[in-house]
Amino acid sequence: MSGNQPTLGQAIDQILGALGPLDDGARRTALAAACMQLDISPADFRTSGVKGAGGALNHPTQMHDHSSGSVSFEVPARHQEKQVDIRAFKEQKKPTSARQMACVVSFYLQELAPVNERKDTINTQDLEKYFKQAGFKLPGKINQILSDAKLAGYFDLQSRGEYKLNAVGYNLVAHNLPNGVE
Repeated sequence: MSGNQPTLGQAIDQILGALGPLDDGARRTALAAACMQLDISPADFRTSGVKGAGGALNHPTQMHDHSSGSVSFEVPARHQEKQVDIRAFKEQKKPTSARQMACVVSFYLQELAPVNERKDTINTQDLEKYFKQAGFKLPGKINQILSDAKLAGYFDLQSRGEYKLNAVGYNLVAHNLPNGVE
């Protein structure tokens, strides 16, 4: 698999991110056009089914527009996941240091941010933006935080100024905060 090819989950997130803001009619049109472009028939969905929220098998409804002769389909809406903002996530995790907060920001951007804001690496500009949004006190030397957090074992350097949360940092946020040790 190519390093640039998205995973299935990432592809679904991209599709949902693109279709989410559209009204129902525009969603149907976009899905029908994409299926035509990819040579996929709505019948293909009825055969394989679409895994819906709660694990039930849901099937798209085929719709005929008799005035134009076109066929479109509507995939049943899945339950919308509740959006978590960085301030609420910070309140939940209760980081006690700027290094912990950097881990919280990185985790948020990888896992919880709106699809159009998600990213795998962070930099000092991200820290400043999300520390402010979260209401977390800006440290005097914010440009040193990611380097210090890397030395503490929470991040890996990806490129100059860009850091990626590693397993240690991920586990800190996912399993040890609040009240985790640094």
